[in-house]
Amino acid sequence: MLRVGLTGGIGSGKSAVSALLVAHGAVLVDADLNARAVVAKGTPGLAAVVTAFGPDILRPDGELDREALGRIVFADPDQLARLNAIVHPLVGEESARQTAAAEAGGAAVLVHDVPLLVENGLQSLYDAVVVVAASPTTQLDRLTRLRGMDRVDAEARIAAQAPLADKIAAATYVIDNDGPLEALAPQVDRVWRRLLTLVEGRKC
Repeated sequence: MLRVGLTGGIGSGKSAVSALLVAHGAVLVDADLNARAVVAKGTPGLAAVVTAFGPDILRPDGELDREALGRIVFADPDQLARLNAIVHPLVGEESARQTAAAEAGGAAVLVHDVPLLVENGLQSLYDAVVVVAASPTTQLDRLTRLRGMDRVDAEARIAAQAPLADKIAAATYVIDNDGPLEALAPQVDRVWRRLLTLVEGRKC
């Protein structure tokens, strides 16, 4: 099984790329989705986050208020590290479970969508690293215009991640997503063909 790390800054378009890869036949392990799952209402993960940051990060329905938590952690590196120390091990456990299931199911290509792959120095865990590249200007536009995020919060989240140059330096393949959506599919097609070549090379 070929293990591929997929990463890029917030608002870069990783979800669009991962959806295209899945359409080609890849199996996806999504760290963002797992990060949401491990702090869902009623989970030990959410209880630990509330203990660390207080009940004000909960919505009235008992779910995590991500915007409230984001305002705390993305403005303070120490608080972000505190949150990561709680969430990352839980995400790792869930991702490992999904990886084992994919391997048992005979998946040829397993894509791990990991937003902080470079920040956490995880490149060596993968056979190939695909970076979705978008400029900070494009990221900011997407976060504020498409997601309705406050500009200050969006800038803080972008700044909390590694610079694009660092991500590109870790890449096996780079997909440029500064342009329109229709320019994305041909690039993903090319990367997919190269990944299949790697799979075939392993069989020889």
